[in-house]
Amino acid sequence: MSSYLKALAVILVLISVTACLPDDTLDLVLGTPVFVTEAALAKTAPPKVTKVAATRTPKATPTKEQAADFDFYVLSLSWSPDYCATTDSADPNQCSVGKRLGFVLHGLWPQYVNGYPSDCATTRLADKVLAKFPNLFPSTSLAFHEWRKHGTCSGLTPEEYLAKARDIKESVAIPTDYQRPAKALRVTVDDLKQAFIDANPEFTAATVVVNCSGSGRFLKEVYACFSIEGEPIECSRELQKDEIRSCRNADFLVRNVK
Repeated sequence: MSSYLKALAVILVLISVTACLPDDTLDLVLGTPVFVTEAALAKTAPPKVTKVAATRTPKATPTKEQAADFDFYVLSLSWSPDYCATTDSADPNQCSVGKRLGFVLHGLWPQYVNGYPSDCATTRLADKVLAKFPNLFPSTSLAFHEWRKHGTCSGLTPEEYLAKARDIKESVAIPTDYQRPAKALRVTVDDLKQAFIDANPEFTAATVVVNCSGSGRFLKEVYACFSIEGEPIECSRELQKDEIRSCRNADFLVRNVK
């Protein structure tokens, strides 16, 4: 084959090969300068993987109000003459003749809108702490019981809980007729509520809930509802319905003190 034919064959081979190559590769084959574009890199370079450092948002230390998993407080004031008349194992420190106790602190109860928490921790109420609050409860056994069942759900220490109970109890004025009545009183639910409203102008009828014993024949307790911060508020519908079921009669007897 002549040199002319050999050269022509080489050229034909090159044309057939380069026809199948992309433009940027063709430039390399032909020996022309190469300008690598972003499009060309996208065809050839593997995608970059960007690692994002894991971040954590530090949790704020919960406040006492946040730690307290409930909606409001119920201050329960028990009518001592009713307790002493209906409980065989009544504490003589509360019920001995001559004590003349009327409303006494039953407890300060963390409450949900429906239901309530109880026995939330095993923290013990120390004797020396309770000694700082003499006569807050009518008996020491009741104080220990109330801390264990209700106070442990308050998000407070034993001393803080007792101080809260004392402060809220002392914020409530007992109506004069219900302080130490020597004679029994017959009243209605509305009468008793109005007496508490007159003595505590910040109360409304919904702040106070009455609880009766003996199928509605006797006064057992009065509940007053407070916010977690200690301000009077309306009681839940659940408690108000309990009042209707408990005090079902037109009126009831408030036993006299002894």
